Amino acid sequence: MRAFVFPGQGSQKVGMGVELAAASPAAREVFQEVDDALGQNLFAIMSDGPDDQLTLTENAQPAIMANAIATLRVLEKEGGIALADKGDCVAGHSLGEYTALCAVGAFTLADTARLLKLRGQAMQAAVPVGEGAMAALLGADIEKAQALADAAAEGQVCTVANDNDPTQVVISGHREAIERAIALTRDHGIKRGILLPVSAPFHCPLMQPAADAMAEALAATPPKAMQLPLYANVTAAQVTDPTEVQRLLVEQVTGRVRWRESVLAMRAAEVENFVELGGKVLGPMIGRIDRDAHVTSVITMDDIEALLKEI
Repeated sequence: MRAFVFPGQGSQKVGMGVELAAASPAAREVFQEVDDALGQNLFAIMSDGPDDQLTLTENAQPAIMANAIATLRVLEKEGGIALADKGDCVAGHSLGEYTALCAVGAFTLADTARLLKLRGQAMQAAVPVGEGAMAALLGADIEKAQALADAAAEGQVCTVANDNDPTQVVISGHREAIERAIALTRDHGIKRGILLPVSAPFHCPLMQPAADAMAEALAATPPKAMQLPLYANVTAAQVTDPTEVQRLLVEQVTGRVRWRESVLAMRAAEVENFVELGGKVLGPMIGRIDRDAHVTSVITMDDIEALLKEI
């Protein structure tokens, strides 16, 4: 069995999508459609930067999605395959969940771009700049990370935001609490804590205003029927019902990204092959979660051609 997976924020870089656009009309169509939906020249920022513009959450989120969907469209239109025929399920990391849903027909490309733009703006606006922070804990499993977050909170928000793999957990919350946590890492048997270059504390209760904004947006643009099941971030379980998907997308804004558990659940359901489209972030994580999983990360035209031979 095969899962198609889609990366989240942090996988963006200036120059993303340029090679695909130069080589493929199918990719160019995706980037144009996203630009039209957003009424901005996002592809120009993806191509040429500046980096600080691309890193802005409201640009990074639709850009990462567009790049992954462009990769998928090249596979489908020029490789002559259909995701629904070659895959058994999909999953995405945080914003990647929207990309996954677009890939299986729950949202149109234009709607996905608009939802992610709004999600980025709402997440950015939820907490004043400088009040929140996130940190990656290296050499931490979920138990150690949870104990550290509890110790550092001191009445403020400090929670596990992403359970990425057995060696990396991300915490999120008030800046002071996150800084306390970094200072306490050694005491908790964790190698080190690194402050992440993000503009807001994602996936924690401070994001509630953004969750409210997404509830409203998703009520106006609800997901439709899906061609394949999704493994949802907040439950690490399979979901097929669009109403349930809508509820989980709202919960996901403040909830934990249970990526490690999602991969284990897919493995337990006999998924052997994982194909990451548009990035090389989830592949290494999956390899650390289960060494026996077969992982392919697809970014370039060469990667696409190699995958087409394989599937």
